[in-house]
Amino acid sequence: MAYPADLKYTKDHEWIRVSGETAEIGITDYAQQQLGDVVYVELPEVGRQLTAGESFGSIESVKAVSELFAPMSGQVIEVNPALKDHPEAVNSQPHQSWMVKIKLSDSKTLGSLLDSAGYEQLITA
Repeated sequence: MAYPADLKYTKDHEWIRVSGETAEIGITDYAQQQLGDVVYVELPEVGRQLTAGESFGSIESVKAVSELFAPMSGQVIEVNPALKDHPEAVNSQPHQSWMVKIKLSDSKTLGSLLDSAGYEQLITA
């Protein structure tokens, strides 16, 4: 799968799509492949302040439970309600199935994340 160029990526296999002062966060296609069939996603409460690198929830598959890490700092302004009833959407559309939307605290840290080419190098190394 090609990794969308409009996203930034972490070494923990999360992606972030920044639009102005807000951003959507999800997991990459590589991450969902490693997990297998996703059966549950635990997400934070709206209003929670996230710090870059901190765990903000977890994702459970038939194989494992993995933590979700915030790529950037910000306040949770929305959680994806569709994932409560259909967590498997993460498997079928990983780069469209965002988990949380945040209001960014500091967009300057975006430069420390990987672009699509850098992420593809990470997962093929």
